Amino acid sequence: MYSILKFPAQSTFKQIVTRPSLDSQSLDTLIKDVFEQVKSSGDQALRDFTLKFEKKSISDLAYTSEEISEKASLVPQELQDAIQLAYNNIYAFHESQKLVEKRIETSPGVVCWQKSSAIERVGIYIPGGTAPLFSTILMLAIPAQIAGCKEVVLCTPGDHPALFYAAKLCGVTQMFRIGGSQAIAAMAQGTESVPAVYKIFGPGNQYVTAAKMYANRLGVAIDMPAGPSEVAVFADDSANPAYIASDLLSQAEHGHDSQVILVSTSETILNESIEAIKSQLEELPRKEFAQSALENSQFILLKSKEEAIELLNEYGAEHLILACENPEDFADFITNAGSIFLGHYTPESAGDYASGTNHTLPTNGFAKAYSGVNLDSFVKKITLQSISKAGLENIGPSIIQMAEAESLQAHANAVKIRLS
Repeated sequence: MYSILKFPAQSTFKQIVTRPSLDSQSLDTLIKDVFEQVKSSGDQALRDFTLKFEKKSISDLAYTSEEISEKASLVPQELQDAIQLAYNNIYAFHESQKLVEKRIETSPGVVCWQKSSAIERVGIYIPGGTAPLFSTILMLAIPAQIAGCKEVVLCTPGDHPALFYAAKLCGVTQMFRIGGSQAIAAMAQGTESVPAVYKIFGPGNQYVTAAKMYANRLGVAIDMPAGPSEVAVFADDSANPAYIASDLLSQAEHGHDSQVILVSTSETILNESIEAIKSQLEELPRKEFAQSALENSQFILLKSKEEAIELLNEYGAEHLILACENPEDFADFITNAGSIFLGHYTPESAGDYASGTNHTLPTNGFAKAYSGVNLDSFVKKITLQSISKAGLENIGPSIIQMAEAESLQAHANAVKIRLS
């Protein structure tokens, strides 16, 4: 069913970890049309696209606070308790990321520091699709809440009660019943009902992803470039094949275009993990999605941990599970990953829901240059400086020398006039 790639040459690692290709270029014409129609026709375009793409007729785009409360009240108490536990952990972890103001006297009389200023209006997109991702509301609205964002706009075509419970819990200020690329166009440009935001967050299908990239070209910030979800597992002889299979399947069930990779220095562990996948797969309600994703996947046998480190850093996984002895020591050598899960009792699903870390992470190799969403994603860092007269006398001559060397006389004069 699945083949093992045995002892590939290191020169082939880059080719081995190539993702399934994404063709966003072919979507550009469609996305441009959606943006233009939303810009020209506003709310009516959103209703028209919802009818066209989702076969749903909507009149009111926004949910009232009464509607949100009513739907939220339908969440069973056990699920409310679970969401509250996740909320507490996510809040604690992200609150710890607050900037502590530190004033530095770089030269006598010259003081510099930074302050955090919240992005005033942010947009969150939550897909409707096959899974109601209310957990992503927690991951995005909680740091927005901690940062102090004045407006948090949520768009989703979903209607699962937990979406409304999470939105209410996390202080979402406005919630709209729109989805797809038209929702991104609305948040990027604004309509009569939907306010234009400064930054857009959240996952989605290829249309939503293309729309976020298009919005970014128009000058609206986005959380990160996105691709299908993925996980890589490194396993040595100490690993449990049943645990490995469950982790790989937990990611594979996201969708047809997800990707999972198992890297091991043990052929026995690889073989037993594949058998465990076959067994567990039969029990999954989303078997079709997982099976399709496994066709994009790799099972790789390597000679050493050193080779595994090289391959995993080349891949730059969204999620990386280290199912091995001394996983923290191993993690010291990992430079490219969205989030790392250490040891045999740290499943990737813990990070997806309730450990406290954020599950909005760079995919498609972007972990080589991007961080996952964190508190800093919702703030701008503004630098401040204060210079006394003595301080300017101290650094002024150097400023003048440098400005005149760059032929920027007015820059030099701004210092000279103060020193004279």
